[in-house]
Amino acid sequence: MFSKEESRILRQEFWTSFGKSFTRKWILYNTKLKGFSFKFHFDTKIALVALDIEDDLENRIKFWGKLIALKSILLDDYLPEAIFEEEYILDNDKEISRIYVPLEQKVSIHDKNTWREVMEFFNEKMSLFEAFFEEYREVIED
Repeated sequence: MFSKEESRILRQEFWTSFGKSFTRKWILYNTKLKGFSFKFHFDTKIALVALDIEDDLENRIKFWGKLIALKSILLDDYLPEAIFEEEYILDNDKEISRIYVPLEQKVSIHDKNTWREVMEFFNEKMSLFEAFFEEYREVIED
């Protein structure tokens, strides 16, 4: 068991190490589309990369429809393991739409022995997510 401070330090250490190991500039929030962002998530139970749509319902519906139209391309050419959830509830009870790819192995941000595997997973899957976005950006933002 880790104290809050120990946990905070481990989290900071992981993200710093990830940034140094994979120095590329990720798109993340810089999609230029309101409420449309890419995210890394790593906690004591799971690691995943996600595409979140968090805007008002009208915009969520618009973006979601376009992503559903591109679903077979994303699954066939980029991320066959991607999970589509139109109504995804965050820990803070906020409802968003999310497409995500979880790392199937058991990992924990508190276990440094799993960090390398998570970093490589993040780099591979987010690179594919971003490649898909760059290729189909015009379709998504129209």
